[in-house]
Amino acid sequence: MPEDLSTLIAPLLAPLISPVPTEWYLVLSAILFAIGSLGVLLRKNALTIFMSVELMLNAVNLSFVAFSRQFGQFDGQIFVFFVMAVAAAEVAIGLAIIVDIFRSRNSVDIDDVSWLKG
Repeated sequence: MPEDLSTLIAPLLAPLISPVPTEWYLVLSAILFAIGSLGVLLRKNALTIFMSVELMLNAVNLSFVAFSRQFGQFDGQIFVFFVMAVAAAEVAIGLAIIVDIFRSRNSVDIDDVSWLKG
């Protein structure tokens, strides 16, 4: 009996396993981006808007990874790494601002922060 059965089974399963087409990833990315856009435009809670922006960033990241996979290059994945790093910094600063607004106004409603206009 061979030590590695995957060498025997892989050729038999290859026709059954089909990769997911890039179009499906792009459709999912468009749906996620649309949901995030609606969340930014329709909601008034700062935390919900914040999560919607993160959803939009992740939708774009999904597109980058899908195209990177399709073309066989790592450029998209490297760009996703930098977008995630910027998103992490955004989360840290954004949540600090939201917490500060909540402490001073006891609300995270966007209409209540008109005093930030300057």
